[in-house]
Amino acid sequence: MPKKYVQIDPRDNIIVAITDLQEGTITDINGIKIILKENIRAKHKFAMQNFGIGDEIYMYGVLIGKAVKPIKSGCAITVENVKHASSAYNSTKENFKWTAPDISKFKERTFQGYHREGGSVGTANYWLIIPMVFCENRNVDVLEAALSEALGYITKKDFAVDTQALITKYQSGADEEEIFATSIIHTKDEISKNRIFPNVDGIKFLRHDGGCGGVRQDSEALCSLFAGYITNSNVAGATVLSLGCQNAEVRQLQEFIEQKDPDFSKPVYYLRQQNSRSEREFIEEAVKRTFIGLTKANKSERKPAPLSKLILGLECGGSDGFSGISANPALGYASDLLVALGGTTVLSEFPELNGVEQELINRCETDKAAKKFAALMDAYAAAAKAVGSAFENNPSPGNIKDGLITDAMKSAGAAKKGGTSPVVDVLDYTEKITRPGLNLLCTPGNDVESTTGLAGSGCNMIVFTTGLGTPTGNPIAPVLKLSSNTHLYEKMKDIIDINAGTVISGEDSIESMGVKILDYIIATASGEITAKANLKGQNDFIPWKRGISL
Repeated sequence: MPKKYVQIDPRDNIIVAITDLQEGTITDINGIKIILKENIRAKHKFAMQNFGIGDEIYMYGVLIGKAVKPIKSGCAITVENVKHASSAYNSTKENFKWTAPDISKFKERTFQGYHREGGSVGTANYWLIIPMVFCENRNVDVLEAALSEALGYITKKDFAVDTQALITKYQSGADEEEIFATSIIHTKDEISKNRIFPNVDGIKFLRHDGGCGGVRQDSEALCSLFAGYITNSNVAGATVLSLGCQNAEVRQLQEFIEQKDPDFSKPVYYLRQQNSRSEREFIEEAVKRTFIGLTKANKSERKPAPLSKLILGLECGGSDGFSGISANPALGYASDLLVALGGTTVLSEFPELNGVEQELINRCETDKAAKKFAALMDAYAAAAKAVGSAFENNPSPGNIKDGLITDAMKSAGAAKKGGTSPVVDVLDYTEKITRPGLNLLCTPGNDVESTTGLAGSGCNMIVFTTGLGTPTGNPIAPVLKLSSNTHLYEKMKDIIDINAGTVISGEDSIESMGVKILDYIIATASGEITAKANLKGQNDFIPWKRGISL
């Protein structure tokens, strides 16, 4: 029988409701009887003791807030009676010892990947079309129209929208009620077409609104990000479209590619529109160069690779009150398994690590990494305050509605994605991942800006946990969605890949769910399973302009 409430950590003085609890319910927490003095909704929390104004409130074993009003034992914890608070931290590490999980089930496992020169292995094989500046976006549109369907790259569709039916109703004089009652969604057979290049998984078009204007640092970061995408193991090559006068220069892009991969040998074609005699000539050359590049990319085939070649991004978005006790810790266990196997995992979204800094600092293998993490967190927090915001402004209305009422509470649950392994390196935005093990990557809290950054630093897979449902993907790294609760999974099966709600219902433990997640990752990395985001054609790409994005 599933639990109705849970104390996550013995140090916690608030309790999580697993189901809706009625006023008068008697709960027993380690022999302490608490009578609920009001209804407590599932995912929300209630006080284990009486709190006075200023008293500290703990969850996940860390400080997550302080009472701003007296709160009686058995009463709900809300935004009205609690404010954000988090523990201070410093860059001095404490002793840390890690016990790796049992990896015997996976020790001989491999995945079918694309082997690149230099030793990296991709989970996919894509060709990129990259505009250096937003002025080239229209040309990117033309290239997509010219190439995608003709070469057999059509996103699968499971329904069609019949807008003509509404037009017909309107023209016949139907009123609003009749128009609204008209059925316009119809099942559509999957459009499939044989790929001309069967070993190329797709052509990806990285449209954006940058490359010129703004500050030069934004263009520099964009060039570094593009270099990260081109050198990513999931990419076979690229066609780069430049206007010729923008801030984001091809020269700078080439320098970043050289920094990230000194032995770089993939085919990349650089085209400058201002050097062409006409737009038609420019497009013609781009199509021909891309076609030739695809013939080269098609020579790659999937071959067995050790799991140590997986680079897994750990992401969350649309979190709820269950994320930190089901999906996130289960993904954290999968992360620990992969690290123990010699693989690489990457925890990002620095605004959502507020309150757990000291724990992560203690886990850093080197003093250098610890100091870098503390400095990046300090800088982010200071920049947020400078524009009149702060980390405590982070929880979204959806987060709050579903039980995450302070940033420290949200962060403590979000950090569970990183498991328990040592932190081997700390990276700033667009820095390349070079060390196997758990890495910390500075990205904003915005979901797509963060996933964009994860792929730009080298991730060849991403698992995205969600409690509310977030329809997003990435152009080059398969993004698997992991739901924190079964209700969401059943409601949004079209975008959710894996259900961790079985942890809440008691069908799975954190460990057994973590094993299932890693199994699913391996199958996806091998091309045996297609991520729902890929099926939906969700190629979300938003470069971070390094402003404050919580």
